[in-house]
This record gives sequence, C-alpha cells and structure tokens, in this order.
Amino acid sequence: MVDGTGQPRVDGGISTRRAWRWLAVAVVLGLAAWAAWAMWLKPAPVTASGPNPWTGPVPVRVVPVGQQALAQRVRSIGTVTPLQVVTVRSRVDGLLARVLFTEGQEVKQGQLLAEIDARPFRVQLAQATGALRQNQAQLANAQRDLARFRALFEQDSIARQQLDSQEALVAQLGGSVQAAQAQVDDAALQLSFTRIEAPAAGRLGLRRVDAGNLVTASDSDGLVTITQTQPITALFAVPEQQLNDVRLAWRDAARTGGSLAVEAWDRTESQRLALGRLVTLDNQIDTATGTLRMKAQFDNRDEALFPNQFVNVRLLVRTAQDARAIPADAVQYGSRGTYVYVVEEGKARVREVALGTRDGEQVAVTSGLAPGERVVLEGLDRLREGADVVVVPDGQPPRTVRQLQDAQAKPASP
Repeated sequence: MVDGTGQPRVDGGISTRRAWRWLAVAVVLGLAAWAAWAMWLKPAPVTASGPNPWTGPVPVRVVPVGQQALAQRVRSIGTVTPLQVVTVRSRVDGLLARVLFTEGQEVKQGQLLAEIDARPFRVQLAQATGALRQNQAQLANAQRDLARFRALFEQDSIARQQLDSQEALVAQLGGSVQAAQAQVDDAALQLSFTRIEAPAAGRLGLRRVDAGNLVTASDSDGLVTITQTQPITALFAVPEQQLNDVRLAWRDAARTGGSLAVEAWDRTESQRLALGRLVTLDNQIDTATGTLRMKAQFDNRDEALFPNQFVNVRLLVRTAQDARAIPADAVQYGSRGTYVYVVEEGKARVREVALGTRDGEQVAVTSGLAPGERVVLEGLDRLREGADVVVVPDGQPPRTVRQLQDAQAKPASP
C-alpha cells in the first residue's frame, strides 16, 4: 500500500507482526499451563523400592515387656557441707613468731600450726612460781609453830586463844598457797596457748596472717580455717509427697540396723561421685517450700565431693523385684493419660498403662501390659490406632518397607 505521495505505508505490516507475536506467546503460555496441570494430576508411580513411605506400613522397632528388679529412688538437688568448719584463732595476744603450715595442707588434730613469741609468758610463769614458793615456805613455818603450840597447850603453858590464832594463820597461808598455785597454772596455760595447734582434722584454707604480725585473741578473722572433708555430708530436701515412702523405708532400715543408700551425682548426672548413707531427717517440714531437709554422709576418701558443691542426690527407698519393665521412651502422654503402642497381628494398638517405679531408662508398668508383649520404641511419631506396621529387626534395618516385608515373609534358613 502507498500513501497519497506514492510512498509505501508500513503501519499495517508492523501491527500485523505484533499481533502474531502476541498470539505465539499466548499459545506457549497455554501449553506450559496445560503441562503443569497434567503433571499435578498424574499419580506418583510405585517404584520398585516399595510403596510410598508416608501412606504404607510404618516401620517400627519394638521391645518386649521384661521382668527385672527396679530400684525406687527419690531424686533431689543437694549441697555438700563439711562436718566441721573451724577458724583457727590465737587465744593470747602476742607476736606471731612462726607459721608452720602450708595453704591447702591436710592436717591432723593436734598438729602444730603456728607459734607466738613465748618469752613474756615464760616471765609470767616464773613470777607466779616464785610467789608460790614463798607462800609454801610461810605455810610450812606456820605448821611447825602450830605443832609446838599444841604441845605447849597440852602442858597448859599457853592460852587457848594463842593456839586458835596459830590454827587460823595456818589456814590463811594454806589459802594463799592455793591462790599462788592457781596463778602458776594460769601462767602455764597461757604459755601453752603460744603453740597454736589444729583443733580438728581437715584441709587448711588460705593463710590470713603472716609471721611478724601482732595477733590478738579478739581477732575474728583468725589465722586460717580448717574444713573437714573426710567424711563429708550433703544436705538435700525431699517433697512432702514422697515423705511417707522415705519414712517407712528409714524405719524399716533402722529396725534391721541398716541405713538407706544415697548416691551423689555430678551436675549433668553423667558420673556418680560418691556412695553414702542417710544419717538423719529434720524434725519439721519447711512450710515455705513444702519439703523436708535430710542429711547424707559420704566417706569421700577420693575427695570427689567438695564443700559447697551442688550435686544431684538419689536416695534409694526400696527395690521392686520382678517388675514389668519397659523403656521410659516408649511411654506416651496425652489427654487420656499414659499409654503405649503395642504390635498385634501387624497393627499398632493403643494400650493405656499405669506406671510405677522408674530406674534410669527403665520404668515399671503396674497395669496394662503383660510380660512378653511387644511395645513400640521407635517410629512413634507416625503411629495411630490400627495403623499397619512393619517391625524392624535388630541390627542394620532394611532400607525400604518392601524389603522389610520380604525379610519377614522369607522363611528362616535351617
């Protein structure tokens, strides 16, 4: 086509090409949408590896209900406390002459730890001894005069009053001798206090006073502290709900001359630190916490327990013999209470159970299960009542459900 000037027109050709181009794009998009729709409706093929694991039988691992002895333990958090904590102080005032211990040292009762300058106390003892001897000499002289006065009185040579006066003098001097003896004993005692000895056995702490310092009996800080670590105790609290079981077990053990075993575990409960015994119960329940405080004692010969250390305490109350036991991980909790899945004729069945004593990873079942029944331990997240299951054998499990079914259907080789 040409316009009025004789030149060809191009607008119509350009519009036609654009129209065909948009038509081609629309066709391509339509084909892509149809292909996606067809792929979405097409069912997933069943491969040679077996049915869809989300719709087919559920692979599970089971454990039989066994019978074994389970220990009933009360668990609590405790604090390690030493039997004795003694602050070593000087009982006299004076110059600290020598320090004879090392920080952190294990000491025995009566061991010499330090010495105070004893020269002033020796002088006081000498003065008291001299006064005592003087009084003893005066008493001896008065006693000899009393003997002569008695002989003269029998001869009627002196008056009765003179004899009585001499007897009173002897008694007076006897009292002076006793007072002087007490002063000697006190001076000797003060002198002995210049030797500072360990009042108890245990481990020493950090030294608080160095040699050369003046120490006083009124100093509250002292020289050093002694903490007894062998044996050592742990304080813990038991809820009042469990108090009756503990009291009954405590009473039964006391009748036979025994005691309840107590274990101390570390903070993560991965290592047992010490084994001891329950020694006492408090006489009243703490109304603020509703717990009763108890004390256990440990030999601690390896010093695994340290004062003020936090430990996990396990108090053995009793041991249930021939209890029906299953792993605690097999127990489920829901609105109906506690239940487990058991396998019956290739299907999962819900079984409500009542639990008893728990010992580590095992828990006792008081009702709901019989010995030998198979309880589901693994694969619980996909189970429901009546679901088809395939039991995974022990060891390396097959990789597919079909292989599991084939392994179970294959007769055992003779």
